[in-house]
Amino acid sequence: MSRRAIGWAAGAAAAVLVAAGAVTYAVADSGPDSGSGDGKAAQRTPSADSADAGFARDMAVHHQQAVEMSYIVRDHTKDEDVRRLAYDIAQTQANQRGMLLGWLDLWGLPKVSADPPMTWMGMGGMVTAKDGSLMPGMATNTQMKKLATLNGKQAEIFYLQLMTNHHKGGIHMAEGCVAKCTVGVEKRLAQGMVDAQQSELQVMAGMLKERGAEPLS
Repeated sequence: MSRRAIGWAAGAAAAVLVAAGAVTYAVADSGPDSGSGDGKAAQRTPSADSADAGFARDMAVHHQQAVEMSYIVRDHTKDEDVRRLAYDIAQTQANQRGMLLGWLDLWGLPKVSADPPMTWMGMGGMVTAKDGSLMPGMATNTQMKKLATLNGKQAEIFYLQLMTNHHKGGIHMAEGCVAKCTVGVEKRLAQGMVDAQQSELQVMAGMLKERGAEPLS
């Protein structure tokens, strides 16, 4: 995979962070009713069971695993392309996670919920946590432990396979926010996640092919 392709994907991810960071300060005034001075501030603050809050909580958890996974592989391979991709993913998703948790603080909402993950998408009863995999696309504890035992090409392949599934699950969630969230900046961040992760999926598919491997079934 060429550095140009990886750089393009990294650039897309960076653009998401710049755009989101530029509007983070305004999130308190961005919602279903973004007017000011109209006495409707309460309507602009999402509720604890809203899609906005649910997405923020669930994606923060989803992103945390991607960060952990990326730092593992960065320490287990010397391949510059994989290390660069892993670093870009870790930095992007760590920053996005900070924004999501920051919004929950700003809204005065809890960072955890008694409801099952994905409830805000209407999938609370459909998602079964298994071996630490709390949401679609997340790796199991067993897979994370296996990744930590691998080195070189084997680590690269398994990381790319796990992250491919992780991105697919993340895209599904982000698309759910685009459809259901009401806070404008959060919807835009979610769409940015979709765009950036779709480009990274293409990059990872090429990297797997170069290594004679395929995505996990």
